[in-house]
Amino acid sequence: MTVLINAFVGLHIIGIASLLGGFLTQMKAMSAGTARFVPAMLHGALTMLVTGVLLVGFREMDGSPVNNIKIGVKLAILFVILALVYVKRDEERVEKALFGAVGGLTVVNIFIAVLWH
Repeated sequence: MTVLINAFVGLHIIGIASLLGGFLTQMKAMSAGTARFVPAMLHGALTMLVTGVLLVGFREMDGSPVNNIKIGVKLAILFVILALVYVKRDEERVEKALFGAVGGLTVVNIFIAVLWH
């Protein structure tokens, strides 16, 4: 079970890298007002959702403790990110504030994962 959990943690990290990487590649465009949500951001958020839910299930099956409040907060933030990216995915330009909010929420989610024990 440990190998399975670690494999899905790796996939979860790939999802967050895709989401954050997609954001970072659009930083220059954001300053010009032409940023858009690229497909990598949507796919990364979806990967995070699926692997995150599976990780919670795997940890429960393994008998490991799960901080349900932390998971709930991370899930709520991810739903906001996913909703914003999904709804605005086909628009040519996304407002700076909205685009920045997705990047900020992504970073907040990373720090919650790392710092909240």
